[in-house]
Amino acid sequence: MSSSHLLALLPPPALAEQVVAFRAAHGIRDAAATPHVTVKARSGLGEALAWVPQARAVAAQVSSVALSIAGPRLFRNGTALYLQVNSPEAVGLHLALLAALNPAERFGYEGPGMMPHLSVALGRRGVDLRALLAAAQATFADLEAQPLTFTATELVWLRKAGPGAVYLPVEAWPLGGR
Repeated sequence: MSSSHLLALLPPPALAEQVVAFRAAHGIRDAAATPHVTVKARSGLGEALAWVPQARAVAAQVSSVALSIAGPRLFRNGTALYLQVNSPEAVGLHLALLAALNPAERFGYEGPGMMPHLSVALGRRGVDLRALLAAAQATFADLEAQPLTFTATELVWLRKAGPGAVYLPVEAWPLGGR
């Protein structure tokens, strides 16, 4: 059983708790356990962990990342219900990680057009995302009215132990050498 890895920025604890509570209230079990904004998906983040020193080095060179999280939306392809994230700095961090790690293969959503987001629910196993969207719009109405702006100061390495497991934090690396 192989694990998978990703690199992310974490939202403030109060928003993370709100996302976890929403998932629990709606029986959502297949989304990541740790609410996060992915800045490097699993491509190039292999089991041998040869990528860890390069990722740490990027974290040390990149300044803290400003993010603004707004209300819920659905991806057009129906794969996820997410909270919108506006952050040119997160895209910049993503591009710096891609350049440093230079994965042999990339996912289609990686690169300059990467859209930062915070997944709330994935469209799997009979989950009706359209029905969940209305509930999410009510739960996260405050974000629609006034996006939450914050600064991430750590790049977090998340690991999923294998199929059916969830992504959980392994290490956090300070951004900008802080």
